[in-house]
Amino acid sequence: MALNKIERRRRIHYRIRKHVNGTAERPRLVVFRSNKQIYAQVIDDEKGVTLVAAASNDKVLAAECKGKTGIEAAAIVGKAIAERAKEKGIDKVAFDRGGYLYHGRVKSLADYFLIEEDYGKYKC
Repeated sequence: MALNKIERRRRIHYRIRKHVNGTAERPRLVVFRSNKQIYAQVIDDEKGVTLVAAASNDKVLAAECKGKTGIEAAAIVGKAIAERAKEKGIDKVAFDRGGYLYHGRVKSLADYFLIEEDYGKYKC
């Protein structure tokens, strides 16, 4: 039986999660993409705690993202989460693309996050 898009993405995400784990030294940067918004959070999986979060519909970012394309809004969210991670002292992350292709909004968020913070290496 054929899978629908959501089931397919969940299977891919479970497959990615077997290899990408967040620790205190290297937390996991997770991306969730809806049709209109994009969300990102940095998670310590050992403690089960979200350390930093940002979304295109945050009170702070919503005005800045309004009227922008999805890729531009993702770059704004990537910049915001990079700044918030830097404030918390997070210098390395493991990137979890959430079962989405590394393309478009997901790529824009990740690239801007990595360029903004100059993280260099990360796991995909």
